[in-house]
Amino acid sequence: MIRVLLADDQPLVRAGVRALVERDGDIEVVAEASDGRAALVELDRFRPDVLLLDLQMPVLDGLDVLRELERRRTDVSGRRHVDTRVVVLTTFGEDDNVFGALRSGAAGFLLKDAGPGELREAVRTVAAGEALLSPGVTRRVVERLVEVEPPPGADRRLEGITDREREVLALVGRGRSNQEIGAELHLSPATARTHVGRLLTKLGVRDRVGLVVVAYESGLIRPGS
Repeated sequence: MIRVLLADDQPLVRAGVRALVERDGDIEVVAEASDGRAALVELDRFRPDVLLLDLQMPVLDGLDVLRELERRRTDVSGRRHVDTRVVVLTTFGEDDNVFGALRSGAAGFLLKDAGPGELREAVRTVAAGEALLSPGVTRRVVERLVEVEPPPGADRRLEGITDREREVLALVGRGRSNQEIGAELHLSPATARTHVGRLLTKLGVRDRVGLVVVAYESGLIRPGS
């Protein structure tokens, strides 16, 4: 059973999401929260596998919650629920906040008008340790913001990776799966997965979302390419 915490300030949204994700019987919403502070309390209490997090909430917003979780992940004293994976619930009008969420450790994001099957699959995907990448939406967000906000030294991040790893990183940045990467580069999916794992280690990022960000920030993928 995948245990989910749902954080959204709109009761009707919470009720609808709960009904959708629990339909197949393998996902359970163990708690709900209507603001960011309450979400942190419920995280401490239930230690869920997945947090479905709205960005626009009172008291503490979604970005504040993500920053607190990131702080706890790096706290040497070993805070609880550091393994909870976060899916941001968003709309097309929240690009800036979504990019901030990706940088703050979200495992991915999902549009609020996603279909029922897509919502349930998103929960299963991140619970299994994968990043949730919708290629079109991810590309739109990352391209728009990397154009105006490249971090210092971004062009030097790829100095330690091989040419093959550059190819793999570029395909990850375009939202390709391991199977698609393997087919395009004439590799087995297992070999593609190995390259992705090495990139995670070398670039110091947590998951494929982080690799997408690096691919754009470093200039390996140019906006519009």
